[in-house]
Amino acid sequence: MRQQFVKTIESVFEQDSRLVILLGDIGVFGFRHVFEKYPQRSYNIGILEQATLGLAAGLSSEGFIPVVHTIAPFIVERSLEQIKIDFCYQGLGGNFVSVGGSYDYAALGCTHHCPGDIGILKNVPGMQIVVPGHPKEFDRLFLQAYANGRATYFRLSEKGNSSPNSIEFGKALILKKGAKATVIAVGPLLDDVISACVDMDVTILYYTSLEPFDTQALMQNCASSKILLCEPYYSGALDYDVIKSVGLNSVKIEHVGVPHLFLTKYGNAQDHNYNIGLTPKNIRLKLESLINE
Repeated sequence: MRQQFVKTIESVFEQDSRLVILLGDIGVFGFRHVFEKYPQRSYNIGILEQATLGLAAGLSSEGFIPVVHTIAPFIVERSLEQIKIDFCYQGLGGNFVSVGGSYDYAALGCTHHCPGDIGILKNVPGMQIVVPGHPKEFDRLFLQAYANGRATYFRLSEKGNSSPNSIEFGKALILKKGAKATVIAVGPLLDDVISACVDMDVTILYYTSLEPFDTQALMQNCASSKILLCEPYYSGALDYDVIKSVGLNSVKIEHVGVPHLFLTKYGNAQDHNYNIGLTPKNIRLKLESLINE
C-alpha cells in the first residue's frame, strides 16, 4: 500500500496545486521525486509530530490541502491533541496517512505498536476514518475524500487482500447474502473472512470507511440479529455504530480482533495474528459458535 500511496500522491501533485506533503522522517526516499519536482510543497519536518500537525493546520487554514505521513502511534497517539483541536475543533481539512498500525512493526515493540488508533479517533468529532484492504482501494478512496474539507485518517496496512473491490467512500459493500448471521469484515481482514465463511449461510459486509459508517447497509442486512465483527485493531471499535444501526432491536455481537493487551511475544505480524487468533480458523469457530447459540 505504501508504494501505491506514493504513486497516488505523485499523480495528485501534478493535478492539484493545493496539495502539500509533510513527512515525519519516514518515506523520504519514496517521495524523492515529489521533493525534486515540488520543493515548495514538500517537507520532511522530522521527528516532531505535534509541531508537524500544527504546521499542517496552518497550511489548511490558508487554503492548502495537507497530507501528513508517519508511523501510526506517532501521528495518532502522540499528536491526538493537535488532531482534535487544530483540525477537528477548527473544522479544517487535512489527510493523515499512517503505516505500522496494530503491530505491522512487530519487532520494534510497544513503542511502535498501535492497535488503538481506530478506537481513539472514533471519539474525535468530525474525524473521517478509512481502512483500505488493497492498494487500489486506497487510491480510489483517497481520490474521493482527500479534498472534501474534512480531517481524514487513512490506515495503510502491510497485509492486504488478494484483489481490490469496487468500493465507495462512506459505503459498505455487500459481498454475500445469507440468513444465519452477518459478518462485518474491515479492510485487510476480508480475505480471511471470505475463507472462513466458505459454504456458510451468512451475509458478508465489507467496510473500508469506518467514519462515516454505513448504517443503512447493516440495518438492511441483519435479519438474523447475529453479528460477527472482524477488526484488524483493538476489537470493539465499531460496537457503537453497530448498535446504532440496529436501533432498539435485540442483537448478539461477537468479535474477532486484537485483544486489549500489550503484545510482548517476539515474532512478526503473522506470528501475532496466530497467537491472538486473528486467523480464518478462529473466525470460523467464532461464527459457528455464534450461529449455534
